[in-house]
Amino acid sequence: MRLFYAERFRRSYADAPLRVRKQCDKQLSLLVQDLRHPSLRAKKYDEARDIWQARINSSWRIYFQIEGDAYYLIDIIPHPK
Repeated sequence: MRLFYAERFRRSYADAPLRVRKQCDKQLSLLVQDLRHPSLRAKKYDEARDIWQARINSSWRIYFQIEGDAYYLIDIIPHPK
């Protein structure tokens, strides 16, 4: 699988705290290897727009779409609790 980064994702990533960026990098490497890795807890977030959500840590999430053999990373944001 390949990763493609939306400009929105790039901006959000740059604005995230350093520890979150490091955790995000680790989780993205797991995502490329296995969408079903337990620590990702990946799930369909928005069925109509085909958007998925994966966990970075207990407070941050990655949003992405899957097309063929590519993940299109949309955004990284704090999880609304």
